[in-house]
Amino acid sequence: MSGSEIVSGPRAAYAGFVVFGAFWGAWGASVPAIRDQAGLDDGRLGLALLFVGAGALPAMPVAGVAVDRWGRGPAALLLVLLGAVGTAVALTARDLWSLSAGLALLGAASGAADVAINAAAGAAEQAAGRPVITRAHGFFSASVVLASLSTGLLADAGAPAFLPFLLVTLVAAALAPVVAAGGRAGAADRAARRGTGTPGERADGDGGPARARPAGERTPEGRAGRPAVRLAPLLLFGGLGALAFATENAHQSWGAVYLADVLGAGPVLAAAAPAVFAAVVAVTRFSAGRSASRRAATVLVCGAVTAAAGSAAVAAAPSAPVALAGLVLAAAGTAVLFPTLLAAANDGVGHAVRGRATSVVTSVAYLGFLAGPVYVGWWADATGLPGAMGAVAALSLALALAAWPALRAVRGPTRNKRCTF
Repeated sequence: MSGSEIVSGPRAAYAGFVVFGAFWGAWGASVPAIRDQAGLDDGRLGLALLFVGAGALPAMPVAGVAVDRWGRGPAALLLVLLGAVGTAVALTARDLWSLSAGLALLGAASGAADVAINAAAGAAEQAAGRPVITRAHGFFSASVVLASLSTGLLADAGAPAFLPFLLVTLVAAALAPVVAAGGRAGAADRAARRGTGTPGERADGDGGPARARPAGERTPEGRAGRPAVRLAPLLLFGGLGALAFATENAHQSWGAVYLADVLGAGPVLAAAAPAVFAAVVAVTRFSAGRSASRRAATVLVCGAVTAAAGSAAVAAAPSAPVALAGLVLAAAGTAVLFPTLLAAANDGVGHAVRGRATSVVTSVAYLGFLAGPVYVGWWADATGLPGAMGAVAALSLALALAAWPALRAVRGPTRNKRCTF
């Protein structure tokens, strides 16, 4: 791989996450307007939002196969498509069924793009030899904050609901050459994805230089050099990621409601909760990249314990400022969890199976993202919102207890031993 490709890989990954974050920031700020346009109450809106997951989950494995076959270039097209689908949803959502159908398409585009950009970040991290995944997720969080605030300003100025998504589409198109630049691969990378080429051209299982193998030799990647993916470690990483995402989305989705309903915060202070949470996540991810990549188990345990402490502080907060301080603590702990897990899962994954491996981890973890707000709602009905925040703290503690033995089981007792998938 040439020096220019090593440099372009991180830039391509960061650009992809900027667009992805811009879309979801615009979406989060646009939900009230789209709900009102479709004439839905909160209950039917919740039903419609389930179709995001219904579209995303089947699309993610397909995207993994596409990435393995065509490289990282499809990420650029998928991000443009995501912006276009968001624009269409904002224009056509007039009732429950039109919104649900649009959200299923939106979920499919989002899930596929999610796999593509995470696979690109994993490839860039291995090629560059420096943290990329955690920092890429930092760009995502920062972009969410900026896009949500910009969307709010546009709405306050009377702009139509589709305009933020149209702007995201234009940004995605403008950055498409940068995102696609990370998809240029050398002969070894292309041969590894195809499973073809001479033994001297074929990359080995961890993306390093190939050695000559006799024809038909059974390799770690599969029979006769055919790439294979070991599911068990990937499912384990995905399960831990589900706990991380459940905690993160629980706070992101319920923080404003908690401040308003439990602590009597006004609309401005309550609305600050998700923005503060996302901003702290972004700053933490930019700061923790190198440590997260070198000491995965330690970072996971410390991050999960910090997230649990923050969640417990929110549950016990006597006032909105104290609850915001707890959210800051929870955000700082949560920020490092999924990027660290994804980096650990990518450690030792070869080019030929990176897309499929990434799709397994992200698909399982995405279940936690969907379940987190529902989990809070269930506990809120049973015990009230303070009790629900205590239940979120329990999720983080479960991750803290499981992380070290799980990574030791996958990676072995030697700290620097690489995984082979």
